[in-house]
Amino acid sequence: MTTNNGLLLIDKPRGVTSHDVVAHVRRVLSERRVGHAGTLDPMATGLLILGVGPSTRLLRFAQSEMKRYEGVLTLGVRTDSLDADGEVVEEGPVPQFTPEAIDDAIRGLIGDQEQIPPMVSAIKVNGRRLHALAREGVVIDRAPRAITVYTLSVTPIDEHHWSFDVTCSVGTYVRVLMSDLAERLGTLGHLSALRRVSSGDHEVSDALTYHDLDTRVSQDVPVLLPPRAFVEHLPAVTVSEDEERRLRMGQRLEFSVPSGEEIAAFSVSGHLVGVLRRRGDVWQPEIVMHAVA
Repeated sequence: MTTNNGLLLIDKPRGVTSHDVVAHVRRVLSERRVGHAGTLDPMATGLLILGVGPSTRLLRFAQSEMKRYEGVLTLGVRTDSLDADGEVVEEGPVPQFTPEAIDDAIRGLIGDQEQIPPMVSAIKVNGRRLHALAREGVVIDRAPRAITVYTLSVTPIDEHHWSFDVTCSVGTYVRVLMSDLAERLGTLGHLSALRRVSSGDHEVSDALTYHDLDTRVSQDVPVLLPPRAFVEHLPAVTVSEDEERRLRMGQRLEFSVPSGEEIAAFSVSGHLVGVLRRRGDVWQPEIVMHAVA
């Protein structure tokens, strides 16, 4: 029987919400404790990282990762949501672009910057989702967010459609980025396809589809990565049985770790004991996982 504690990679299909994926996994695994890191819009496909069972406490370590997307930008048409799920609000001509103009527009979008989230988004303002306000015709000021675009490349498919590949920080709205690119080129644009291909060290090629998940679980084939998969990027220490016991009692320990504010503690058998936070010269247990029998 599948052990309900770990990390699950799902290749989200188009047309379902991230919440729908969580609900599906809950049903298939018969596990109430399921959460996800990094929401994907219904029109988007690709990698969704989920925490199952006690590992939901580790989801924040997946939410801070760098992400890579592939997709299609449609030029000459703007929608109210800036993607293909929205209503067309404006159309305009698509001029001929020189390679130099395209390169200049892309260069202007690479690096650290501030991005204003779209009205059609799941962000809460005064307790209400922006997309709910947008449906009522309400538009409010949104605080800009600091983001980073690491790489961005485009390849024309035809006059009105470009494929793109972008690597960016968490919190980046790719549909806003593509709309900004179109504006820099002197036209309009919206996102007509989007696929998340990686998040941190996790790749969509390693993810399961709904069908894969259902089939493997019905055959009692393990589908979860161990909890340690959430924290592989953290500095790590191996603790003795006595140190593990003390950590589980909430006691602070001393370790010689040159840098970092958080470390992952593993048992001698390789299981994740917990995540510790620096407190001066000692390390305080912040998250302690269940002991493995």
